[in-house]
Amino acid sequence: MRRALVTGGAGFIGLHLCRRLLADGFEVVVVDNMSRHGTDDALVALRPHLRIIDHDLTDGMPSSLPAQYDIVFHLAAWVGVDRVAREPFRVLRDNVAGTMALVDWCTRRSVGALFLSSTSEVADGAAAAGLTGFPVPEDGAFVLRQPHEARATYALSKLVSEALLLHHGGFPIRIGRYYNVYGPRMGLNHVIPQFVDRALQGVDPFPIYGGTNTRAFCHVSDAVEATMRLAELPGAAPVTANIGDDTTELSMRDLAELVTRAVGTAPRLEVHAAPPGSPDRRVPDLTRLRELTGYRPRTGLAAGIADTVRWYAERLVKVPR
Repeated sequence: MRRALVTGGAGFIGLHLCRRLLADGFEVVVVDNMSRHGTDDALVALRPHLRIIDHDLTDGMPSSLPAQYDIVFHLAAWVGVDRVAREPFRVLRDNVAGTMALVDWCTRRSVGALFLSSTSEVADGAAAAGLTGFPVPEDGAFVLRQPHEARATYALSKLVSEALLLHHGGFPIRIGRYYNVYGPRMGLNHVIPQFVDRALQGVDPFPIYGGTNTRAFCHVSDAVEATMRLAELPGAAPVTANIGDDTTELSMRDLAELVTRAVGTAPRLEVHAAPPGSPDRRVPDLTRLRELTGYRPRTGLAAGIADTVRWYAERLVKVPR
């Protein structure tokens, strides 16, 4: 039986990835400080099949871990615009410290490959400055247009983590830059679940921030498929690849209309200015991922939104309208 270690395995993408690993026959060990979701029904259902260690990576790696892994997935990190705005120092410090602890630990163990969860925000600055076109490739310049703003700390923490892995060596490195992944169990601090929550609550007028800003969203099932293909890619050379869905790019206004239709409401849309630092456009270039792995997204946006709405509708308390 192959063995995988997943840091952040109790989080959003992490738990979906753990399900996939178990289905593929892996023994799965999870290290997570349980700060994102705590213990919910999804984790309870999966817990008997996992070994879960409640631990914060900023304290170093737990001493009780097995020493040999076919793949290590490093997903543990502070994420979300709200979190970054509130605690930029903690985001930068903890994200880098967690990566350093894991890399140091891996050098003394048997690791077949190490996968890092990175972010599209690494490329946002260069795209906004006009230094790269759309869709955005992996090898563009890194730009922090407002380097001292709180929001910059997340992108910086991920770029430093990428550099730590790429310049370390010792085992194959796979870096996946996620582009707007969404789906069930995402929490409420991202745009799609926020829109779903507002629609379920019957909010009218329905506020939208940055109505003309566009995104290309990727259902979590496709993100997990791409993650597995990238992580299991043969060869010793490091690989950095975008992970996302480039088949549908739409504005925030169009997204709100799609979500409200899926819920069955038709509120008046009230458009406000985009949050500071929010990129006008975000679309991945998936050429490298496709050429290396044959990946193609399979969940269309309408189907993915419907799936997400069903999940949240079963769990959010709806206010009578």
